Amino acid sequence: MLHPSYMELIDHVNHVNRSMGKPEINSRYTMVMAIAKRARDLVNGAPEMVVDDVDGRTLSLAVKEMDKEKLGIVTVEPEPEPEEDLELGEVDLSTSVDDEE
Repeated sequence: MLHPSYMELIDHVNHVNRSMGKPEINSRYTMVMAIAKRARDLVNGAPEMVVDDVDGRTLSLAVKEMDKEKLGIVTVEPEPEPEEDLELGEVDLSTSVDDEE
């Protein structure tokens, strides 16, 4: 069994989100993506938010940071694409079928 569990991590993250006035998350996929992104940030030199004795395990450190409520997850909804103004074509209805013969 994983410790902390996904549900525990989601609860911790949602506690942080509520304190920041951000919407709660409920998706394991969102949690996994956020942990992976945080681990990449740590690899790229971001400062650690908790003291950890695990050497070189950035993924474990990212999980521990979320477990200790040091991080929240803010989702960004993509802005809807503006509708294109379609130019309407013209249809000539002045001729009848009989006139074409």
